[in-house]
Amino acid sequence: MVKPTFSRFIQLQILLCFLVSSTVLNAQNESFIYGDALPDAPELASRGAYKIGVRTLDLVNKGQVDVLNSKNGMDPIYDRPLKVEVWYPALLAPGATELAIYKDVMGTAHDSLRPLTPITFKGRASRDAAPLATEGPFPLLVVAHGYVGSRYLMTYLTENLASKGYIVVAIDHTDSTFRDASPFSSTLVNRAKDISFVMNQIGDLGKANNKHFLSGLVDSENIGIIGYSMGGYGVLNVAGAGYSDGLVDFFSSMTGGSKAIAELAMSNPNFPKVDPRIKAVVAFAPWGMERGVWDTEGLKGLEIPTFFIAGSQDDISGYEKGIKAIFEGAINTDRYLLTYENARHNVAPNPPPVESLKPGLHMDEYYRYAEPSWDERKINNVNQHFLTAFLGIHLKQKDYSKFLELEEDSNEKDWTGFKPRSSTGMELLHAKPAP
Repeated sequence: MVKPTFSRFIQLQILLCFLVSSTVLNAQNESFIYGDALPDAPELASRGAYKIGVRTLDLVNKGQVDVLNSKNGMDPIYDRPLKVEVWYPALLAPGATELAIYKDVMGTAHDSLRPLTPITFKGRASRDAAPLATEGPFPLLVVAHGYVGSRYLMTYLTENLASKGYIVVAIDHTDSTFRDASPFSSTLVNRAKDISFVMNQIGDLGKANNKHFLSGLVDSENIGIIGYSMGGYGVLNVAGAGYSDGLVDFFSSMTGGSKAIAELAMSNPNFPKVDPRIKAVVAFAPWGMERGVWDTEGLKGLEIPTFFIAGSQDDISGYEKGIKAIFEGAINTDRYLLTYENARHNVAPNPPPVESLKPGLHMDEYYRYAEPSWDERKINNVNQHFLTAFLGIHLKQKDYSKFLELEEDSNEKDWTGFKPRSSTGMELLHAKPAP
């Protein structure tokens, strides 16, 4: 009998490790769905009482500036398509299950180093289920992703909130998704406009006299807006934080003279009035403060209660001079800042898809989602908990204040709603409007 050589032994060990790892990953993919509660999930992270449905809608915002084709200060006009995903309380048929298959892509359009790669993952929603017409209307939440991203980037959160009695609408921001990434100027000018348009469009579709599936389901007088990264940049503007003149000048220089973004600047005498239907704002890692997007006067325009979420080591939006500076400068609103210590920018998305773990892919496909110092599933559960409390207070008049009245340093005492020893590594700051 020939004994195996040492090198052959090592090869067998590597093969065995690969097979075990693959089995574990496949098992996780089959049993764990984004947003499921971990054993140490805080109290409000669990799904709500409603079964939920999900549908895709195609909207068109007519007569918009086509900034990608601006020349010599002249802005052509086009009809801007926007695809959105809608999660809503649903009435499931007997035997039906809450299981949706979401199909998306990794990578970035026109990037040879990170080509588009299909990904598929499961969600707990029933595709095209009948709406729960016997209850409601339900408050409306509009969700905006970053650059680049997609409407499926935060399904752990959109599904969870819908199950608690919200109509949740996530936008595919044209020119800013994985599939159609285009020059940054389109994202700069369109992010806030997309959010306002979708908010109004869904409100119209939800009117009781419409024949749309949303008819009678949407409480359009009770709205929350949620944004991540460039989505955070957008929701803050919609909520009253007008952009700086410095951004107007920068935008003009990068577009050959276009002034399209000037209408969103605080110095514009016709800066859009804040929609009084918006009752709450959530800004995950909002981009722009380090780049001069806002100044003191612009941040004073934010008066709607706002919940900021950030990583203390954010290297995209910045922390001390970025997200925390926005929190400190928004002196006219009641606001919170939840900080994940040692986290970077990915404090909002789903966990990394299984496809991002395959060897040979660019590292950034994994780090599009993952945090180096945190389990993304833990972050997801904590986000679900705090947004349930914050939005519940402002949109549902729930008595959740005890979950926000906490010690600043989570290392000193277990936070209310958290299991023993599970709330370390976070800080929650609260600041009230200036008198």
